Amino acid sequence: MTGNIVNKKNDNELIQRFKSGDITGFNEIVRKYQEQVYWVIRKMVQDHDVADDITQEVFIKVHTAIKDFREEANLFTWLYRIAVNYSLNHLKKVKVKNTVSVELISEQITVSEKTADEEIDEDTNRKLLYEAIETLPAQQRAVFNMRYYDQLPYDEIAEILGKSTGGIKANYFHAVKKIGEYVKDKIDF
Repeated sequence: MTGNIVNKKNDNELIQRFKSGDITGFNEIVRKYQEQVYWVIRKMVQDHDVADDITQEVFIKVHTAIKDFREEANLFTWLYRIAVNYSLNHLKKVKVKNTVSVELISEQITVSEKTADEEIDEDTNRKLLYEAIETLPAQQRAVFNMRYYDQLPYDEIAEILGKSTGGIKANYFHAVKKIGEYVKDKIDF
């Protein structure tokens, strides 16, 4: 908790430096958060070059909008929100479904009642799980990604996406259920 307070104070100092004309304040924000923002985006779009481009767009947006940033908010939560929104917008434009890493759910969804001879190899499992995740609507994928992989609390996801906490919980529940059903249907062929 103390680390969050110190981190927020340091972030606010960087913001103030930038607002007062010291570009190094913004440069330090970029250095501090660029990798985290990249990985938020990358997990949603699954393409390095696209994630790089969107990361640049996010920091261009931050550069122009930071003057309106309310410093009582958490800077990373604000950056996360912008990154998720840009990623979702990108996915809508190209009508590509975002995916999350299969490793995120491999522990949660397991193949039950299989003998050693019937076990599906790891590559097949990965492919199957990618397919399952790709069937989710973009909103559910975003919620699933933030909750399962980033382990964000429901309240923070709700704040990032501008939705109710109950709605976020429902999205996550339905995402997990759909993934489980998809995997079960494919295994029970």
